[in-house]
Amino acid sequence: MQVTVIGAGNMGRGIGHRLVAGGHAVTIVDRARRRPNGLQKSCAAQGGATVEAAEPGAELRGEVVILAVYYPGTLEIARGLGESLAGKVVVDISNPLNKTYDGLATAPGTSAAEEVAAALPAGAGAVKAFNTTFSSTLVEGQVAGQPLDVFIAADDEEVKETVAQLARDGGLRAIDVGPLERARQLEGLGFLEITLQQPLGLNFRSAWKLMS
Repeated sequence: MQVTVIGAGNMGRGIGHRLVAGGHAVTIVDRARRRPNGLQKSCAAQGGATVEAAEPGAELRGEVVILAVYYPGTLEIARGLGESLAGKVVVDISNPLNKTYDGLATAPGTSAAEEVAAALPAGAGAVKAFNTTFSSTLVEGQVAGQPLDVFIAADDEEVKETVAQLARDGGLRAIDVGPLERARQLEGLGFLEITLQQPLGLNFRSAWKLMS
């Protein structure tokens, strides 16, 4: 599958590692056209995987676009790209923290993912995923010997399955949590996970795991 990741920061590179591990073609878009650190080297061992860097304004390649930037940059990018996102699966990975990092910036009864969805053109499919995973754990693909759980919310089942397949291809465990409005709970879960890192000394190497 061809995937465009917008943002070459830690999360963009972490998700990129999983995409490469799954054998997919990845284009990393960033203002500074930063080289996707480590991804090209990883490709040598992954059949069919490719990694390229591109600048903003380049053609969006493939059927999936992952917005690996901070909120509200996700909204600005969705609005700026406009009709070029038509027909794409658009993945919002953000946790919309407020300026003091002690709560969510979104209003009650909505989520960053739903705001992104409202900004997309007709025919684009919005998905919430990867907001409860950290970059270092994504590079490794596991925590404590357990594959990462990727919680996925979307209104369109086909769109949701596309992202689930990307996760599974990368050795992760995809979990369908329901419609896009479940992003409200996922973003709360992501916020809680972030707040626990310093008090518990977790160093952003923890993960939520659904067990039974």
